[in-house]
Amino acid sequence: MNRIHINIDRIVLRGIDPADRQALVNGLKTELARMLADPTARAAIAQSRRTPVLPLGKMSMGQGTAGARLLGGGIARAIGKGISR
Repeated sequence: MNRIHINIDRIVLRGIDPADRQALVNGLKTELARMLADPTARAAIAQSRRTPVLPLGKMSMGQGTAGARLLGGGIARAIGKGISR
């Protein structure tokens, strides 16, 4: 079984309530796990490489923990697109 390790050193977020941090992290982890469960997506990003900076651009967030969770999922999808190039 191949393993994929993704290390995220820092995510810069402006305007997010610190109380919503864990919901964002949970959304990010859940979506990354879902994406990596797909064999096609997994093969596309399985090559070893380093991406020092992956600018994702502006992303909007809804209210509260639900909005933070959705934002985390959106960040995960953007990361998946960025590293599969």
